[in-house]
This record gives sequence, C-alpha cells and structure tokens, in this order.
Amino acid sequence: MNRSASIKDVANHASVAVGTVSNVLNYPDRVSQRTKERVLRAIEELGFIRNDAARQLRAGQSRTIGLIVLDVGNPFFTSVVRAAEDAAALHGSAVLLGDSGHNAGREANYIDLFQEQRVQGLLISPVGDVTERLDQLRERGVPTVLVDRLADESQYSSVSVDDDAGGYLAARHLLDTRRRRLAFVGGPTSIRQVADRLQGARRAVKEEEDATLEVLDSDGQTVLAGRSVGNMLVERGRTELPDGIFCANDLLALGVMQSLTMTHTLRIPEDIALIGYDDIDFAVSAVVPLSSIRQPTEAIGRTAIELLTEEVEAENPKHRAVIFTPELVVRQSTGRA
Repeated sequence: MNRSASIKDVANHASVAVGTVSNVLNYPDRVSQRTKERVLRAIEELGFIRNDAARQLRAGQSRTIGLIVLDVGNPFFTSVVRAAEDAAALHGSAVLLGDSGHNAGREANYIDLFQEQRVQGLLISPVGDVTERLDQLRERGVPTVLVDRLADESQYSSVSVDDDAGGYLAARHLLDTRRRRLAFVGGPTSIRQVADRLQGARRAVKEEEDATLEVLDSDGQTVLAGRSVGNMLVERGRTELPDGIFCANDLLALGVMQSLTMTHTLRIPEDIALIGYDDIDFAVSAVVPLSSIRQPTEAIGRTAIELLTEEVEAENPKHRAVIFTPELVVRQSTGRA
C-alpha cells in the first residue's frame, strides 16, 4: 500500500466495527476469540502499525518524562540522567532532557515545552524558586519531583543529598590531616548546593580554634573557573596561601590542580591539600588522584523515577523527601602534611 493502513482499514478488512478493532488492541478480553483472530489476521495482512503516540496525546498524556538539569556538561548530572533513563525504560517510558545552564529563562522555556509535549511528569533540578510554575503544572495534571534539591514534603516529592553534611566531611578531613588555613572555592552561593556545602565547611572549621576558612568565589563551576582561581593563588606569596582547599565540585578542583601543578613550584598534597565534591570518574585519573565527596548519582536518578511513578499512579499520592548521605573518598591529593 502507498499509505499506512488505518484502524478503519483494518475494520473494513475484517468486516467489524472500528470500536471492535480498538477493543482488540486495548481490551482484548472484551472480544470473542473468533473475532479477535479475524481482526489480528487483518492487522497482519494490512501491515497495520499502532500509533501509540497519537493515542496517548488524545488521552492527554504520553510515555515521556521531562528532565531539566542545571548543567548537562557536569559529569554529576550526566550520571544522574543516565540512571534516570535506565529506570524510566523499565517502566516503558522515555526521558526528554533539557539543560537550563543555570539560566532561569531557559528553564522556564523547557517547562513550557514539556507541558506542550504533555509529558506524564517532570523531574527538575531548579535554578531558583519555581514553586509557582510547578503549582501550575500540578493543576494541569503534571506531577513534579525535585532532583538534587530538598523540597517541603507538603508540596512536592524530592531526592537530594545532605550537602551540609558533605561540606562538613570535606573540611573535617582537611582539618584531620593537620591543615588549618583552609579555603573554599565555589560560586555563586545563590546555588543552594554551593551554599549548603560552604555552610557545612564552616561548621567543621568552628570546631578548631586555630583554623580559618577563606571563601574564594568562582565564576561558575567548571574546570576553567577552577583554573582562574588557581592562577590567582599562584600569584600569592607562600605565606599567604591556604594549606588546604575544598572545592564545591570536582571540576573546580581539577582546574585548581592544573594551575597549581603547572607552575612546578607548588606540590599537592605536600604544600596544599585539595579535595573536591561529586567523585566524578575523572577524579581518580587526575595527575594527583583527587579526594572527593561521593554522591550516589545512580541512586539519585533511579529514585527520582520511582518517586515520579508513585505520583503518576497514585490517586492521592503522598509526597516523600529522600535524602542520601554523602561519602568521603580519600586519595593522594589530601595526603598528610
């Protein structure tokens, strides 16, 4: 045939009503075995292909899930996305990915797009406060789960990591290796995760009377941003340098490491101990294997899908906040002073 066979073509070929064909496809137990066989034979002879996409759109939903992350170039989010895709596939769904790039306007555009696509639900690592937009989605039947951000359980389900505890672990480890002049590299602190990690680091430093914590703002959370901070440190005199650095993520830490080691005048960890956050794959293969705070990225992605599935399937879903505890991973970059 020159065109794809339609459900009406199948009905005419099998000498049944269009509704009967629909029942065979969707509710086969409602049709007699003899009629069912006749319809299935017509489907095979005509090469009919069921259009699930059109059916789902008519029903007001699809088998797709929207996922908006802050930075798809960050290996942390790449790993979370991969885990979410694998989990969604087990439920017969596919993930549509949006990268906000820490831009609230771009995030809003993706929310609009996914609503137009009639996704069955949305996973989002928000740039800022998007409560009003998410409330609008919920009113239109689109449930939302916050990813890498703790939510009020009375409003939404969420999956996150205790970043305050992670920041404390990182700084406490540096202090335990006898470092006392600490520096925190990260920014902007308007990003909740960065602020929480700094807060945890400050809590650890307060436990030691002779310890200090300097905050070095970075222009983003990339390797280049880390190198910029590292270049600034290299220009300082040795007496003005920190002896331990905690970076808000591993990309920043790798950038700082590049700057410090390229001068061949500063050694890691002999002169400066360095620890990152996320424990991305590149951490273990760095010039000096990088100590880090590990986040369970696979569990985060998998749990996000599980929470969303609960929201989609339950008539009166009970929101849940799942919080994972980060883990300290010690490597050569924080060897004893």
